[in-house]
Amino acid sequence: LLRTPALCSSLASLSYLDLNLHRLQALSLHADVLPQYKQEAPKTPPHIILHYSAFKTIWDWIILILTGYTAVMVPFNVAFKFKTMDDVSFIVTDSIVDVIFFIDIVLNFHTTFVGPNGEVISDPSIIRVNYLKGWFVIDLLSCLPYDVFNAFQPESTDTITIHQGGISSLFSALKVVRLLRIGRVARKVDQYLEYGAALLILMIFGFVLLAHWMACVWYTIGLRDLDLEIWYGWIPRLANDSLEPKNWTKNTYQSLLPDKSMAYLTSLYFTLSLLTSVGFGNIAPYTEGEKAVVVVFMLLGALVYATIFGNVTTIFQQMYASRARYHEMMNSIKEFIKIHDVPRELGERVMDYVTSSWAVTKGIDTTKVLNYCPKDMKADLSVHLNRKVFNEHPAFRLASDGCLRSLAINFSTVHTAPGDLIFHQGESLDQLCFVVSGSLEVIQDDEVVAILGKGDVFGDTFWREAPLGQSAASARALTYCDLHCIKRDSLLEVLNFYQAFSNSFARNLVLTYNMRHR
Repeated sequence: LLRTPALCSSLASLSYLDLNLHRLQALSLHADVLPQYKQEAPKTPPHIILHYSAFKTIWDWIILILTGYTAVMVPFNVAFKFKTMDDVSFIVTDSIVDVIFFIDIVLNFHTTFVGPNGEVISDPSIIRVNYLKGWFVIDLLSCLPYDVFNAFQPESTDTITIHQGGISSLFSALKVVRLLRIGRVARKVDQYLEYGAALLILMIFGFVLLAHWMACVWYTIGLRDLDLEIWYGWIPRLANDSLEPKNWTKNTYQSLLPDKSMAYLTSLYFTLSLLTSVGFGNIAPYTEGEKAVVVVFMLLGALVYATIFGNVTTIFQQMYASRARYHEMMNSIKEFIKIHDVPRELGERVMDYVTSSWAVTKGIDTTKVLNYCPKDMKADLSVHLNRKVFNEHPAFRLASDGCLRSLAINFSTVHTAPGDLIFHQGESLDQLCFVVSGSLEVIQDDEVVAILGKGDVFGDTFWREAPLGQSAASARALTYCDLHCIKRDSLLEVLNFYQAFSNSFARNLVLTYNMRHR
């Protein structure tokens, strides 16, 4: 500890950029002193999987992703009959997906579940009966490889073959029941939906998925009209306008259909323009079936549009809520300074302090958050927040977990701006302060007698001296500082209760500057 006037004056002239660096470093602390807990997993048979294990969590994410793949591909394949023997890659991919869903059925026979009374059920026979009574039939119907059978069916205009293809497509559509799995694994994404960006991405995906499903239905309605020999629907108009006019008949329309990729993009273009209420009009319903379906699309689209964009507005309001609270607080402080005619210098200090404190805390009231938690959790959080003090000072090394928790819950964090006084000369020394970041100067009779920095401790040794003392000097912040302070009465209460720690604390705590002494 150097106490030369030259050093004091050089430290006092630190730039505000350096001060901000000190302030940002205040939160980069290590977590090494949190109480250690050992959680023993319940004993289960070797072939039973805990429903909250890491393996099951990863597996549920895989199933969730494959469920999304199913939600996209099943309506597409049913509407466009895309998978034939010429599309081996799609057949192989879907067969692999079917195998994974079949494996999921097997795993569900060996996965614990939470019973009606909140207990974890690990008995194999109860697990199997519960799954058989619940999701087994639905999962089994959704994982059968219908597409492999459909791929071997030749495309034909024969009426019987067409009806058989329609039945096989209907069975393939049973895979849509896989979407019910989303509700069973949705708990994996619930924790992310509190973030506005994640919720926004999920809603956009749902919006596009709805448009995709509508596009598949729109194309299916167009094909149905052609089967009914209605030649003025949207598909013939698309082919005639984009290619060249053709003679549409019952026997030739299959060969006159536009390319499937073009038909799908046109369908998706139409449904998205319908859902977003743009409606260019170049693709429109003409037949009775098309108009009936579009009426349903418009009603459903209006509801989805209002829901999604209403949520988007809420998300953006939440994103800017913190900034709005900051500006509201600053306006209140400015009005306070103006109404009470606060001196300019003092007003600038107040504004500077509020701004710097907000930059560190982001407007979050730590005390309010801690009060939300039960006593045990509050103590754990307090230990975490004061871990820097407990790690750096040897006086706390022999403290038990209970002692650290009792101390931590009584600590408070103080943020100071340059020029703020922590102790005034002549006032009572009722707290012990630990410097976590920043620099301070100790002033006695208008003379700087000490410079304190990170890791220093100042206050009074009131665990040794019974009467409450007076400060013989003033302590003033040179930079933005973070101090962890504990009140005299709170510290003495803990030391009186933990006698063994009290002796160690008195022996090992080194007070950098005793404010009682001149």
